[in-house]
Amino acid sequence: MAGKFVCSKRKDGQDTFVLKATNGQVILSGEGYKTRKSCANGIESVRKNSQNEARFEVKTAKDGRSYFVLKAANGQPIGKSQMYKSTSGCANGIKSVAANAPDAEVVEA
Repeated sequence: MAGKFVCSKRKDGQDTFVLKATNGQVILSGEGYKTRKSCANGIESVRKNSQNEARFEVKTAKDGRSYFVLKAANGQPIGKSQMYKSTSGCANGIKSVAANAPDAEVVEA
């Protein structure tokens, strides 16, 4: 079973999505979008860009934990990961997004 994209409305009224792994854990959180159609385009961008390792940018938070940002070809962020205690955990998160995104179903929250 593949992961799934879960679409929902944020408190500010914007549409967003999360990508969940097969175990239900959120592995990528999307940006906010003004319309559901834009949100769907963001999901398609994740499907495409997650297959290009160069689109993932690993960063370090102020507290030393690692996270990654998935970017589109134009450099715009599409989604961000959770915080990881180790760089190896972060690398596994990237692998999980790459493995789950292409075939993940889209569901409404």
